[in-house]
Amino acid sequence: MQGLAGKVAVITGAGSGIGRALAQALAEEGCHLALADINEDNLHSLSQELQHPERRISCHRLDVADREAVFAFADQVREQHGGAYLVINNAGVAVSQSIAELSYADFEWLMNINFWGVVHGSKAFLPQLLANGSGHIVNLSSIFGIVSLPSQGAYNASKFAVRGFTEALRQELCHTGVSASCVHPGGIKTNIARAARFYKGIDGQRDAERAAQAFDKLARTTPQQAAARIIQGIKARRPRILIGQDAHLLDWIQRLFPSRYPKLLARLLKAR
Repeated sequence: MQGLAGKVAVITGAGSGIGRALAQALAEEGCHLALADINEDNLHSLSQELQHPERRISCHRLDVADREAVFAFADQVREQHGGAYLVINNAGVAVSQSIAELSYADFEWLMNINFWGVVHGSKAFLPQLLANGSGHIVNLSSIFGIVSLPSQGAYNASKFAVRGFTEALRQELCHTGVSASCVHPGGIKTNIARAARFYKGIDGQRDAERAAQAFDKLARTTPQQAAARIIQGIKARRPRILIGQDAHLLDWIQRLFPSRYPKLLARLLKAR
């Protein structure tokens, strides 16, 4: 993808965090936008902010876990915009709980959004991209799709799954003109920790607010910085996009010490 101006960009989870920052940055790039989120108020405020006479913007209330709704969303994008060229499957949630105590209801809730939402979004829009012979799918994993931590078993499972799915998809799309990237953010200053279903943290404690405050201290990258990095990766067609020094550090530790990194991470976290 040589340039983004005039392209139609689809973003799920666009109402807040990285998704909102991506919408703002892609608007600056000259993209037309199809914005989806489960929070209609956030979508409305974003749409009002980005309105421009030369920019088409459509807003869609969407639960990415609902396969039929995602495919209907893809049809709406084709009808209203003529088809998508850039699809960013960004919507995500978190659960903090030990695997032994994690309920199936919470596990399924998280997987339906974090993993199946990515699958639905990719499969719903792939026909449009393949028909055009160009385009890009961007799936949001996490640094927790590269390393695992206690109390993050469900989140790890979903983000490792997104990574495997996207890496296979990229290989299958070779020579089609369509590409795929997997994004691995480290700590980003968003509300995901406060919006998480929190039961038990990494250190075994159950204080959600204290855990959120600890996350705030570790999160060094702003959503705007993350969005800029993702757009750079899209333009360069990078298969893997790491965001933040912490993501690069943890990726490096995992590569060097694939079986010992959990002990090293425990020491790092304890030191902070």
